[in-house]
Amino acid sequence: MTNTTYATPHIETATEASATWLTDPSICAVNRLPAHSAHHVWGGAEKQSLRHSLDDLNGTWHASVLLHDETLLERVSQAAASDCAPSHAVLAQLGEKSSRVRVPGHLQTDGLLPHQYVNQQYAWDGHEQLDAPSIPSENHVGVYTRDFVLSNRERAALSSPSERVTLTFDGAATAIYVWLNGVFVGYAEDSFTPSEFDVTAALRARAADGLHTLVVACYQYSTAHWLEDQDYWRLHGLFRSVHTDVLPAVHVEHVQSVADFDVERGAGVLSGSLYVANSSSTPSDLHVEVYDADDTLCSSQHFEGVTGAASELTLGQTIDFAHPWSAEDPYLYTLVVTAVDAQSGEVIEVAEQKIGFRHFELDPADHIMKLNGKRILFKGVNRHEFGSDCGRALTEEQMLWDIQFLKQHNINSVRTSHYPNQSRWYELCDEYGIYLIDETNLETHGTWCDAFGVVTEERAVPANKTDQWLNPCIDRATSMFKRDVNHASVLIWSLGNESYGGDVFTAMSDFFHAVDTRPVHYEGTTWLRSNAHVTDIESRMYSPAADVEKYLTGTWEYGEPTKPYLSCEYMHAMGNSLGDMKSYTDLERYPLYQGGFIWDYGDQGLEQQLPDGTTRLTYGGDWYDRPTDYEFSGNGIVFANRRPTAKAQEVKFLYANVKIQVTEDGAHLQNDNLFTSTSDSIFVARVLVDGREVWKDTYVFDVPAGEQEDVLIEWPEATAFAHLGSEVVYELSQTLGEATPWAPAGYELTFGQRAVSIHQEPAQTDTQKPRITEDYWNLGLRTKDAEVLLSRQHGGPVSMKRLAQSDDMVLRVPQLTTWRALTDNDRGYKAGFSRAQWLAAGRFAKMVGQNFMVDTDRGVLTGEYTYELATSSKTQVSAVWSVDASARVHLTLTYPGSANEPSNPLAFGLEWKLPAAYTRTRFYGLGPDETYADRANGAKLGVWSTTIFDDVQPYLMPQETGNHEGTRFVELTDQFGHGLRISAHGSDSANAFAFSALPYSSAMLDEAAHQEELPAHTHTYLRLLAGQLGVGGDDSWGSTVHPQFELDATKPLVLDVDIELI
Repeated sequence: MTNTTYATPHIETATEASATWLTDPSICAVNRLPAHSAHHVWGGAEKQSLRHSLDDLNGTWHASVLLHDETLLERVSQAAASDCAPSHAVLAQLGEKSSRVRVPGHLQTDGLLPHQYVNQQYAWDGHEQLDAPSIPSENHVGVYTRDFVLSNRERAALSSPSERVTLTFDGAATAIYVWLNGVFVGYAEDSFTPSEFDVTAALRARAADGLHTLVVACYQYSTAHWLEDQDYWRLHGLFRSVHTDVLPAVHVEHVQSVADFDVERGAGVLSGSLYVANSSSTPSDLHVEVYDADDTLCSSQHFEGVTGAASELTLGQTIDFAHPWSAEDPYLYTLVVTAVDAQSGEVIEVAEQKIGFRHFELDPADHIMKLNGKRILFKGVNRHEFGSDCGRALTEEQMLWDIQFLKQHNINSVRTSHYPNQSRWYELCDEYGIYLIDETNLETHGTWCDAFGVVTEERAVPANKTDQWLNPCIDRATSMFKRDVNHASVLIWSLGNESYGGDVFTAMSDFFHAVDTRPVHYEGTTWLRSNAHVTDIESRMYSPAADVEKYLTGTWEYGEPTKPYLSCEYMHAMGNSLGDMKSYTDLERYPLYQGGFIWDYGDQGLEQQLPDGTTRLTYGGDWYDRPTDYEFSGNGIVFANRRPTAKAQEVKFLYANVKIQVTEDGAHLQNDNLFTSTSDSIFVARVLVDGREVWKDTYVFDVPAGEQEDVLIEWPEATAFAHLGSEVVYELSQTLGEATPWAPAGYELTFGQRAVSIHQEPAQTDTQKPRITEDYWNLGLRTKDAEVLLSRQHGGPVSMKRLAQSDDMVLRVPQLTTWRALTDNDRGYKAGFSRAQWLAAGRFAKMVGQNFMVDTDRGVLTGEYTYELATSSKTQVSAVWSVDASARVHLTLTYPGSANEPSNPLAFGLEWKLPAAYTRTRFYGLGPDETYADRANGAKLGVWSTTIFDDVQPYLMPQETGNHEGTRFVELTDQFGHGLRISAHGSDSANAFAFSALPYSSAMLDEAAHQEELPAHTHTYLRLLAGQLGVGGDDSWGSTVHPQFELDATKPLVLDVDIELI
C-alpha cells in the first residue's frame, strides 16, 4: 500500500430519469450511494434484523419486456407515478400484459427474452455495425413491478428524522432505472456489485402503513455492455437479491479491516478503519471487540463521543497467540462493533464481520507470493456463477455444493471469472478455506481482437480513453474492493480479463496499490508489454508448459524473471480434455511458478424442455440465437447440472497436497501442505492381487508441513500371492481421520500404487479334442460348449457363441478402426482435415490375403488375415485369430509402422458390434472413470464395475468417451452373467490394452450434435485398442496432443488379447 493519489468514481445526482445515461460511458451511477463493505448489521442489543424481512424483496414480481424508444422512460415514469394498485397495473398502463417472474432470476430463464451465448463477439455482431460507445438500436427493457409493505422497524425509521431506509440491488444486468412510489430513485450499471439507493423520501411519499410500489426498468444494453463481454450466456434482469435496510441514527457505513498475522510473534494484528455516520444530535460510543471461534473475547477497543456524518476511526488491536487463517485451517474470528448512545447507554447498532488473521505478501526479496511466510501454490479453477436451471442466480445450496466439491478434489483456489461473485460466496470461502482472485467486472475482448485473433488496438476499450471509460472502470474496481476488502479468502485483486491495456488500467492498478497491500493481477499486459507495470504477477493464459518454463528459467525474450508466475487460465477443459495436466503441475518445482487456474469449473449448459416433456442441456445456437459460439460454453470439470466429469479424477490427484510413492519397504511421503502435518490423516495400506484385496492395514504418519519422509510398511512379499494371480498392487491411500464440514471421515484425499508382476503357472485343463471343420466358405471349431467360425470371405470370425445360448457374440466381423469420434480439442485443431485418411483407413480396409492352419494334435484353428488400409500408402496390417481346443481365441492385431503416412492415426484396434443385451462391464484396469494416454494419473489400477450407459460421459456435444487405459481384462455380460471376457494375452500386463463398451458406435458419436440425438440403444459397441491418441487440453482451438501421447505412425502397434466366452 502506498500513499500515491488515485482516481475515485464520480456518482451523478438527478431527480428525473434520462435516456442519455445509456449512451454516455462516463455516467455509470445516478443517486447511488457510495460502495461499502458487506458486513452484517443488526439493530439493538437483541440483534434485531434491520432488513425488510427474511426474504427481503425476493420472490415473485411482475414484468413485461418492451423495446426502448425515445418515449419509453417518460411513459414508465408516468405509469410509476400513477396511483396504481396492484403494481402490475403499472404494466397495464404501458399497454403490456404482465408475466410473473422470479427474483433473483433472469428475463431469459423466465421466458421473456431469448437466450444467447457468445464468447468474444458482441451479441449484436452482424445485425448492427457498432463501435464503442454506441449501443444497439434494438434494446429490450424488462419493466419489473412489485408491491410491498413495510416492517414495523421500517415504519419507525420513517418517523425518525435521523434514520434512513435504503434499497439495494445486489446484481442487475445491464442497467437499471428505479422508481419507488412514483419517485425517481436512481440509475445504476455494473451488473455484479451492489447498487444501493436512499429511498427514505420515496417511502414517505405514501402512508407508512400502506402499499408501496417499486418499478424497475432493466435495460438489456447500455454502454456498460461494452465492459461486460465475458464468455457466457447473455442473461439479463434482477439476478441477485433485492432488499431494503434500515440505517439507524448511528451507523457503521464501512469496515475496512486489515487482519494481519505477525509470523515471528504469532500474533494477530488488527488495523484499518471504521467509517461511522452519526446523524443524531447526541454523541455515540463505539465498542470494537474481537471474539474467537469459541465466542471468547480476545481484544477490545473503545471510541467515545463520536459525532458527525462521516467519522473515520482507526483500528488498532493485537491478539497474542492468534490462530492464523489459511485454506488448510480456515480459522475465523468475529469483529463486533457496537454503537451505543453515549448518554443513555442504549444499543443502537451492532455490526459484525468475520475476519481471518493471515499475512499475504509478494516478497520483494525473492519475488515469491507467501502466505504466513510460506510460498503458496494456487491449485485453482476459474469459476463462472452458473446453474443449468437458474443461470447466474445461484442458490446457497448450489454454492455449498461447489465449495464441497472443490475441497474434496484438492482445489484450493478460485478466480472469480470474470466478475465479483455473490457476497455469500466469499463468506463460504472464508469459512471452508478457498483462496480467491477477486476479479473486476471488466472484459472487452471483442473490441480489440477480431475473429482471427488479429489485434485492432484502435478499437480497444477502455485503453487510453480515460474521458469515456475511466469513471466506470474505477467505479467497478472501487465497488468490488470496498465490498470484499474484509474477506480473508481474497488474496489477489484482478483488474479484469482480456481487455488489452492502457492508461485506464494504470489508474485501476494505482487505486488498488494505494488502498491495499494485496498484489494486483492482470493478464492483458501480455498483449501490451509497455503496460506490464500494472500487474505484480506474470500471468498468462494457455501458454504451453514448455513456454512457461522458458519464463521461469530466464530463457524467454525478456531475460530473468522478476515476478511470480500464474497460469490464470490453463488446461482448457472443453469436452473430453485435460490431457497432460501433469506437464503444468511438474512446474511446481520452480519457486516462481505459483500455480494456475483451470478453465473452467463448470459447463455452461442451460436446461431446455423438449416436446416430449424431457429436458436437455443446451449450448449456443440451440435457442436459434445468432450470432453464437455454439458448444464453446462447455469447458467444465463438472457438468452444468453439477455432476462431476471424469476429468475431475485427474484434477484431484494432481492437485493433492500429499504425494505418495509406494516403495518396496513402505512409501515416500511428500507433504506439500504449508501448515498442517499428516498426523490427522489415516493412511490405508492394501495389497490387491489382480484387483482383489488380500491384505489391509492402517497407519498414522506424522510428516510435518513442507517435509518429506520415508515411512515403513511391512508389505507382504508378492511371491506369497503367486497362487492367486499374476499381478500384485501395493496401494497406500490418505484418508480423513475425522469428518470435516466438506467430507466424512474416511474420505480419500489421494493415493499411490506400485504394481509387481508375478509368474503364474498356466492352469492345466483337461480339454476334450474339439471338432474342426474346414469348409468352402468357413472354418469352424466346435467344443461341447461353444463354437467359433472363421470366414474365408469376410476376413475374420463370423460366429462366436455358447451352444446353450441363442445369442451370437458376433453380428458382423469385428471391424478394423484407426479412428475415434472427434473430441472438441480434435475439432479445434481441425483433426478431421489433417487426419481424415484415418477415418477411412480402417473402416474401408480391404482384405488382401488369408491363410488358415489347423493343428489337429492340439486342436487349434488359426486364421491369419491381411488387410490393406485405405490410405495412399496402402499399408498392410495383419489379424491372427487363433482358436484353441477350449474355444478360447487368441487375437494378435498388428500394424507394422509406416514411414509413408502423412499423419498419425487416432486409434488402432477393433470395433465390435454385439447384441443389445450385453450391457454390464467389469474390468481390471485404470479406473473407475474413463482414462486416456495423457489423462490417467488420477486413475487407480483395480477391478471396476459399470454399465455401457454409465460409461458415457454426457459432454455437451457427443464425442469420444468411455475409454479405459491399462486394461488387463474386461468382461462384457448380460443380466445372467453370460458374455465375453477379453484378457491381455498370457495375463501379462505388458499386453494391457484399452477398451470402451458403449451403446453407440464411434460413427454415431461423431454424427450427433447433442446427447438426445444419439440413437436408441439397439446394440453394444466394444472397442478393443492397442492404443488411442491422447485428448490434449493446452487449448481447444489449435493445439495438438503432446507428441509423447500420439500414436506414431512410423512405429508398430500390437493388440494382443485372449477372448473367451463366459
